[in-house]
Order: sequence, then C-alpha cells, then structure tokens
Amino acid sequence: MIFIKTIIQGRLEFGNEKSYQKVFKMFEYRTETYYKSDIMLSQEEVFDSKVLSLEVPRYVGQHLDKTYRNTVSLLQYCAQFAIAGEIRAWQTDKGTVLSYAYIEPQSDKAAVVDFRKGKELAGEDGREQEALEALSNAIDKYNRHAYAYKKRGEVNFILKKYHDSLRDFNKCLAIDDTIPDAYLGRANIAIHNKDYQEAITNLEFTLKKSIALQSIYWKARRMKAACHLELDQPELAAFDLKLYANKKFAPDNPNGKYTKQVKLQYLEVLADTEKWQDLFDFIATLDLEGEFADQEPDIIYFRALARHKLGKKGHLKDLKAAIKLGSERAEAYLKFIKS
Repeated sequence: MIFIKTIIQGRLEFGNEKSYQKVFKMFEYRTETYYKSDIMLSQEEVFDSKVLSLEVPRYVGQHLDKTYRNTVSLLQYCAQFAIAGEIRAWQTDKGTVLSYAYIEPQSDKAAVVDFRKGKELAGEDGREQEALEALSNAIDKYNRHAYAYKKRGEVNFILKKYHDSLRDFNKCLAIDDTIPDAYLGRANIAIHNKDYQEAITNLEFTLKKSIALQSIYWKARRMKAACHLELDQPELAAFDLKLYANKKFAPDNPNGKYTKQVKLQYLEVLADTEKWQDLFDFIATLDLEGEFADQEPDIIYFRALARHKLGKKGHLKDLKAAIKLGSERAEAYLKFIKS
C-alpha cells in the first residue's frame, strides 16, 4: 500500500438551514453507504451549524489514493447544494503535484449563476462593468458571498476604484478570513498608496493562508521582497528572494517568467548585505552562456567582488573580463583596489 501526502482546504456555504441539514445527513449516509467510511474527513470536524457551512481550514495527511478519491467525490457531491465557496485538494510527492481538484458550486441557484457569470466576465478585457453588475447581483441574492466580494474587489481595482476595492476585500475577509486573494488585493492597494509596511502585513497573511503549491503563494513572496527593498530592508528581502530563486516552476506557472528578474535582484541583495560566500555559491548556479548571457558583465563583476572579499584567486581575471564586456562597475572597482 502506498500512502500519498494529501492537502485539502476551503469552505462551502449552504445559505439556509434546509440545504445545510440535507447535506449534513447525506454526508453521513454516503460516507457509510457509498464509501464504507473510507473518508479522510469526519462529519464532526467539518460541519459548522452556526454559519451553515462545511469548512476545512487546512487538512494535511497521508492517505491511500482511494481514500483521496472518495473524499473528493463526497465534497463534489456536497458542492452541488452549496451557494458559495470553494475547496481545493492536492496529492503531492516531494513538492510535485500528482493530482489536483478544484471544487465549487455549479448549480442553477441564482446566486451561483450570477457569480460564475461575473467571474467569467472579469477575465475579459473591457467587460469589467458587466462583471461588477453580475457580482453585485450574486451578493444581493446572498450577502455572505465572500468570493463574490473578493472578485468584485479585484474588478474594482482594475477600474482604479480603490476605495470600493478595499471595501470589498474587507467585507470578504469579515465573512471568511482564510481567503488569500483578498489579503493580496489589500496588499496591491497598499502598494498603490506606497504604504509598503501595510502591504507586507497583508502579504504575510497571504502566505499564511495559502500553500506553496499555489501560484498566489509565490506571487506574494515576490511582492513582499519588492516591498522590503522599497523600505531599504535588503536582509529581509533576501529571505523571500532566495526561496523564489530556488523554486523550479512548471512551464505553465505564471511565476516562472519572473525567475530571472528575481535572481538578479538576489545577486544585488547578497552584494549589498555582504554575503560573499552566498553570492559566490549562487553565481555558480547561473547559466552565463544561456539564460544570463545578456547579464554576463555584471555577474562576472559580482563574482570578482565575491572572490576578492573571500580571498579567492581569480578576481583580477574576472574584473578584466567584465571590463572587456563593458562593465563600468568592474572598471571602477579595479581602480579602487589598485589605488
């Protein structure tokens, strides 16, 4: 038997007592009858009668593939009775995603239909106003629709309605404080206002409420590093930059296009903080003949700097090579050490 790491997190809201009670009873029935109790979540742990919801703040465990599939199937069944929310589930092995499931309501309930319409329109350029109307309709039909507030906040941000955007993100989090996108949204507004410390606070919550398997986690890392640099906090930025620089992104992950930029930032930060051994070791991982060929003069200069500070041989050769490639910094440093 092979046990696989499983992560589940999210929440489904049912909106009324009738739907909640129906799902509550069917969860128990299907667990015992269909799945022979081979489910990783217990009824007592996930149901909350106060807000009429099924909640999994974050579950991590080792399970057989069959148990995972049974649990995802049961959650998908429950989602058809929900009016709002989403649940995500992963199977992973050493950071590699083996299986992923995204679960959300897809019924013909009016609030569900309006939300899905608004979410779809929000992804189309020039249709933001239509998206706002659809999302507002979803909220009118179910005023605890945290994800509709979140999505409306994102659309308002695109339309530069920053006050309305912040209000929506705050309302979202007042209903469900586990949604990382809303914290990221508040961080974007803080960055727009040049309040970088406030942005960092919200980005830390984004990281706390997401996991490293999600794109938003790495987006928050990159943004947090940029905020630390704006506040002249290179040592704090270095932590986020190092994690990002060492991450191997899948080809379809949008974070991958920023990897080169982050690595160059990390080089600058290591030099600024005088982490010479780390700088020397990191340069050794860079492809100077491929991806970083256009940055070769600066990188060779950094290598020369690290070698000189560490007392290693070869720094003069590197400086001359960097100067030949046009590095003004290398030329200035060579004059400095010869003076």
